[in-house]
Amino acid sequence: MTVIRVGLVDDQALFRAGIRMLIESQDDLAFAGEAGDGREAVSLARSTPIDVLLMDVRMPVLDGIAATAEILADAATASRPAPRIVVLTTFDLDENAARAIRAGASGFVLKDADPEFLLAAIRTVHQGNAVIAASATRELFAHVTQSARVVPESFAALTVREREIFGLAAAGLSNAEIAAAEFLSEATVKTHISRILAKLELRDRVQLVVFAYEHGLAD
Repeated sequence: MTVIRVGLVDDQALFRAGIRMLIESQDDLAFAGEAGDGREAVSLARSTPIDVLLMDVRMPVLDGIAATAEILADAATASRPAPRIVVLTTFDLDENAARAIRAGASGFVLKDADPEFLLAAIRTVHQGNAVIAASATRELFAHVTQSARVVPESFAALTVREREIFGLAAAGLSNAEIAAAEFLSEATVKTHISRILAKLELRDRVQLVVFAYEHGLAD
């Protein structure tokens, strides 16, 4: 059984204690460490192997958005695996959640979510998937952002087929739905998605939707 190492960043000690107890109650999860602000989070990520990091948005010293960006940049510079980051927020369709996703987070969870949902989110993100659906991500960005509508040069590197699949993924279709629409196998669609993410230097499908919306590529 694979044990997922989970870190937690939040400025409320009582909240951290509750989440720690929840994580430690699961056989497939291990509590890797905690931090009380974003600066401590950066140090924690540098010194401790973490698979999934739960990150509060609003904190003193360094907020969760800046901490997310710094942690991912640190990992890239050091050529070490970066933790998957799940942002904890108080409000749905929160502009800060959108900013955190732009910074590289794999999604967000409301702080008052059901404990079972949070546990499922940790496992989902660890598998390489996003916590929130692509369609929900698009709704979030439509709600809080103004797009510059400038198509970057990297998009030109996509083949015609990859652009078709990019558009369907940006619209929130699953691999199975894209496969049906394009008369392809799910394995082929998965390969195309991986190539698209690599060419555009994106982490996951959430980042793909962000890219599409911000550059005017989402219908």
